[in-house]
Amino acid sequence: MTETQSARNGKTTTGSASAPHRLPRHHSGATADLRRTGINPNFWYPVAVSGSVPKTKTFAATFAGERIALYRGESGTVYALEDRCAHRQVPLSMGVVEGEALRCCYHAWAYRGNGRISQIPYLPKGVDRPPRGVRAYPIREAYGLVFVFPGDPEKAATTPLPELPEFDSVRHKTMTFSRTVHCHYSFMHENLLDMNHQFLHRGILGRIQPKLLGYDTGPQSVEARYLFTHVGGKKNRGAGLLAAGGAGGGKRPDLVTIRTEYPYQTLQLVPEDAELPAFSLWAAYVPEDVEQRTNHAYGLLMIEKPPIPGALHLAWPFIRRFTERVFAEDRMAVEAEQLAWDEQGEDWNQEVFPLIVDVRDVLRTNGVPIRPESALCGAAAFCSNSPPASAAPHVEPNQPG
Repeated sequence: MTETQSARNGKTTTGSASAPHRLPRHHSGATADLRRTGINPNFWYPVAVSGSVPKTKTFAATFAGERIALYRGESGTVYALEDRCAHRQVPLSMGVVEGEALRCCYHAWAYRGNGRISQIPYLPKGVDRPPRGVRAYPIREAYGLVFVFPGDPEKAATTPLPELPEFDSVRHKTMTFSRTVHCHYSFMHENLLDMNHQFLHRGILGRIQPKLLGYDTGPQSVEARYLFTHVGGKKNRGAGLLAAGGAGGGKRPDLVTIRTEYPYQTLQLVPEDAELPAFSLWAAYVPEDVEQRTNHAYGLLMIEKPPIPGALHLAWPFIRRFTERVFAEDRMAVEAEQLAWDEQGEDWNQEVFPLIVDVRDVLRTNGVPIRPESALCGAAAFCSNSPPASAAPHVEPNQPG
């Protein structure tokens, strides 16, 4: 039995599946602990579902311990500000939206979308201008999600959002996921990329035999290709409805391609004899706390519509229930991994799958050190390079902005 795998330089090599590829790395500290590596802030990260930020309302979001106040002005534009008033540090997410400005709930200081103070109602004329305003984050809204750029703001304009052509395609319908998971984001990448864990889902999918066909690695990515074959056992009805007979829903094998393209992850399933994916998944795992041991998972599942009009609409509740059950089992596993790390104080993993060794290297080399103090100054690991958006605001005492 042989399987195709790729070396780190991207060249494909073939070897015996039973032969050792690499010695597992012990927890001796020779390699930096991935669970102590922070996510790189110089990318666009979703921090809310668009529907969570209705017009003239606020929403309290977080990124790696940085509290961010989102609000949608009268025009429908969404803004992102550091979630504190420059006056008494009360969260601006508790404030009131007036036009395109956000007014603190405490002393009614008003802020524009760029973080500058636009009004202090009781400020006497001739008094020196107040302290600087608050940081404003670059923000974009796409795919039904609100993205912020928590890193160096000068890099925001040249850093693209992920491209998801299926989202706007009339041939697809999208299911959105938004869940908090109590684990380091790296466990999420490993879980989806290592499809040898299908035994975990045996009660939902029956017995699935995954075969690694090959994988490619690069400085920022790892892509794996599996052949999925259903070999027995009871299968959930939603699996067949999701993939039109794939993903354990039928007897034919399916080609599953999973890719970590830092910092996002994608999965596509193509049934045998089909040219296009039956569904595509895009996912982002956004750290919430300072130590990055909790993440918020955002997922967009783009499902191809069958030829029969309305069929997907009828199948939607079954597909939703099926995917929620699969996610619940995955969450149970990754949170157990995090609990073990917490108890041991370091990573004791004895990894034998070269694919996962490589994705750990990608996550480690593209990440940044976790610095708990960075949450106090914003832009984790880049705060010294990111001056506040309103270092010298112009204050207009009687204008709300």
